[in-house]
Amino acid sequence: MHAGRKLAVLGTATVLTFGFAAETIALEWNVSLWGKRRAFTEHVEKLAELVSEKTNGEFKLNLAYGESLSKSRENLDGISIGAFEMAQFCASYHADKNPTLTVLELPFLGVPDLETQVELDRAVYAHPAVEKDLARWNARLVMSSPMPQYNFVGKGDAPTQVSDFEGMRVRALGGVGTAMETIGAVPTTVTASETFQAIDSGTVRAASFAPHAHLSFNTVEAGNWWTTNLNPGTVNCPVVVNIDAYNALPDNFKEAFDSSVGPAIDHYLATYEKVYDRWYPTLEEMNIEQVTFPKEQIDAFKAKAGQPLWDAWVAEMDAKGIPGKELLELVQSKLN
Repeated sequence: MHAGRKLAVLGTATVLTFGFAAETIALEWNVSLWGKRRAFTEHVEKLAELVSEKTNGEFKLNLAYGESLSKSRENLDGISIGAFEMAQFCASYHADKNPTLTVLELPFLGVPDLETQVELDRAVYAHPAVEKDLARWNARLVMSSPMPQYNFVGKGDAPTQVSDFEGMRVRALGGVGTAMETIGAVPTTVTASETFQAIDSGTVRAASFAPHAHLSFNTVEAGNWWTTNLNPGTVNCPVVVNIDAYNALPDNFKEAFDSSVGPAIDHYLATYEKVYDRWYPTLEEMNIEQVTFPKEQIDAFKAKAGQPLWDAWVAEMDAKGIPGKELLELVQSKLN
């Protein structure tokens, strides 16, 4: 690697102090995000705040929103080449690049709450196969961005039963999209920032998000109905750092960074609780019809999109030389 490029990767600015033989090193990392500040990014905001406090401002995380550093689908690529030191991405944006993480996006896993999701993510991220998978992109997993089960905001006639999704073009990624295929829907890959326009223009009839994203990306302004209990799954969106940049941190900066991850996640969880204080009033204010499907229809959906898709995922991973069965059993053991 070119010497100048390596310094950029390591986020290092060196200042020689006149009259002294020593040098003072200040560090700044660039962090690639998308959209705007929202519940989904609050742990990154808190991490930056704590790291700066613990190092007296000598180690700064510069958070870049709106895809100003990279498109959301290219954040992992940016990490791999050292275009920036830290980034957030979603596994389903490029499942082929991070196949091990997709175990966390399987439908109907039955994760009961965000706290459990955090522990589940932490266990999977620490698995050697997952670490090896991400290391191919020079990426080290830092923390998750736990999200509740996805549900759909849609435009037009609201579905009254699960079978009404047959033939419906929907924005649904990863395991959520695969699950929707089992009931005849047509999943389409649309980035978060493009989703409002996709619904508004009729490119898709409905889009799946967690509540914070429906608010942040204004899908409730384009739609007129929301499913309360479809709950087909969620998307896994970790925060990663460039391995070279992390390894180059001075010990005190590394300690400041590592010790701030736990409090950052705690802050995220507390913030996400407040999302629902906005979500339900917003649905009421905008006259969004709330659609709740009968339990027997949800059970039938789960029977199609649960174990059969898990088995298919394990077979696919095994064919790639990835310990799919082991990863799924790890997930199930944590949930049980």
